[in-house]
Amino acid sequence: MVELIDLSFSAGEGEEKKEILRDVSLRFDDRLTAITGPNGGGKSTLAKLIAGILVPTGGRILLDGEDITALSVTERARRGISFAFQTPVRFKGITVRDLIMLASGKKIGMAEACDYLSEVGLCARDYINREVNASLSGGELKRIEIATILARGTSFSVFDEPEAGIDLWSFQNLIRVFEKIHREKQDSVLIISHQERILNIADRIVVLAGGEVVNDGTPEKIMPTLTGKVVSSCRPFEKAGGYHG
Repeated sequence: MVELIDLSFSAGEGEEKKEILRDVSLRFDDRLTAITGPNGGGKSTLAKLIAGILVPTGGRILLDGEDITALSVTERARRGISFAFQTPVRFKGITVRDLIMLASGKKIGMAEACDYLSEVGLCARDYINREVNASLSGGELKRIEIATILARGTSFSVFDEPEAGIDLWSFQNLIRVFEKIHREKQDSVLIISHQERILNIADRIVVLAGGEVVNDGTPEKIMPTLTGKVVSSCRPFEKAGGYHG
């Protein structure tokens, strides 16, 4: 369980200083939580603060009751926090199998590595020996990244706009992967997203705007405020591309 207590973050100095998050307090103990809201509202900043990529200027972050505010990315990863970037990193010279084995932190056999690929809807024999390079599409990379997170077996996984930069076909496959994770895994997942289909499979939706939480609840409670009656500075979903804020 991750808890944020009066979390704040500012960037820049002097007159250029900008407050991006302001005294955000949230507790994540649901299986799947989605954070949405307008662009520039602080969503990705919040995700990076949890992962340890950014350091808060105020407040605390707790993991299962332990204060991890001062811990590095590596130390948080060892304690069970995973982070998936909007644009997954490519590794020239490293195969998909190598990456999954590195992520697992232990020596695993070919069959087990293939199982993780199968879990994300990829045909193992077509991908297991491929390099993690430019030959892979954005959607393929996203699913391979999720496979590495599954291989790590972390207790809290953060996905920063997993729909970014992928085509419709890849997005449909990605949705199926998240639906399966939600259905079969017991660990907590946090997804930063604008996409209605992702928000609808969440147990809870948090709306972040202007660096503050403006709404929080179940999809049944929150979705009508995003698609119909507009609250705060959030705009409604657009039929073709989801909520862009």
